[in-house]
Amino acid sequence: QVHFVESGGGLVQPGGSLRLSCTASGSGFNIYEMGWYRQRPGKQRELVGTITSGGSTNYADSVKGRFTVSRDNAKNKLYLQMNSLKPADTAVYSCNVKGVVVSTARLAEYWGQGTQVTVSS
Repeated sequence: QVHFVESGGGLVQPGGSLRLSCTASGSGFNIYEMGWYRQRPGKQRELVGTITSGGSTNYADSVKGRFTVSRDNAKNKLYLQMNSLKPADTAVYSCNVKGVVVSTARLAEYWGQGTQVTVSS
């Protein structure tokens, strides 16, 4: 089981910045990928950006050049730096981890509870 602490959401004006943080804790689970996903009002959940334990990143086209995903492997901490925010970025942002359950050698993924980001003037 993995437990999450997410923080950093809130209300920001268009063009502003926010930084989200997510700490994943637990035992018996080896994380190989961490990422952020979001669910905009009336839409399905979608990828924002992911980062592997080796540092390789992947971003949705809609956020490339504006958002940056980073992580601290030693602390299982994930960050999302969001710049040049737009009203269309308004969503619930959730932390996701993918990895291997040590006892079964099976792949698994876990989700954080989500944090609201609202971009509005």
